Amino acid sequence: MLVIVIALVGPAGTGKSYRASQLATAYGLDTIVDDGLFIHDDHIIAGVSAKKEETSMAAVRRAIFSDPAHRETVRAALKRQRPAGVLVLGTSISMVERIVDALDLPRPEKVISIADIASPEDIHRARQSRRVEGRHVIPAPTVEVKKSFSGYLVDPLRFLRSGSQEQTMEKSLVRPTFSALGRFFISESAIAAIVGQACCNVEGVVDARRVRVDLTNEGVSLSVDLGLRLGSILPEVLRRAQDETKAMVEHMTALSVLTVDVIARRLVE
Repeated sequence: MLVIVIALVGPAGTGKSYRASQLATAYGLDTIVDDGLFIHDDHIIAGVSAKKEETSMAAVRRAIFSDPAHRETVRAALKRQRPAGVLVLGTSISMVERIVDALDLPRPEKVISIADIASPEDIHRARQSRRVEGRHVIPAPTVEVKKSFSGYLVDPLRFLRSGSQEQTMEKSLVRPTFSALGRFFISESAIAAIVGQACCNVEGVVDARRVRVDLTNEGVSLSVDLGLRLGSILPEVLRRAQDETKAMVEHMTALSVLTVDVIARRLVE
């Protein structure tokens, strides 16, 4: 594969992902390989993020594409996409070389250290943010990141891309749903209670019964039976109940809501 490869290296948590988009733009690179993800023109094309792994060892294995299925999926996507230039992030040049070898990419023609593009103060702040708040940056827009990060708090970080034409770019701040005391889980009964409350907030809904919750790695699918007030415009009430449920569940749980089925089971005077 004839492609320009540039490496960005530095210890974990020093702000490499935060600066990846700007650096790729500066060197005219259309693709970023970071923590197991293949990101092309701000779209996550393939891969699984190492930031979803439970342990640091598993995260490293994911980032260097040691899993055969993961490796082959990203290799195939790279061949289909035919990127012009790739920025590869790693904690060392040795790690970057393992990544490019795994993905059948050429060795980097240029290696940039995070210390070359970030001040000591910037690196210190990035380390504090990672250590104290558990914040991780992914160099892709939030709408892309949320597709594969259900159960994580994802916030957009917007900035201006410099150049002949000013353009707004976006990367994402990801915070896994765990605290210093350990990981917390959201029970299906808690989600069901949120669904019921969301529906009952809608004018024309009398009550919500039989909430079904189907949790997967991709997100949550919901179904709820509603009692509606006689005289209400049923399609409008049901649509508002869907919208309110999706908004409240995603806001309160950080889960990605895949579907919301609302069923009018009875009319109440």
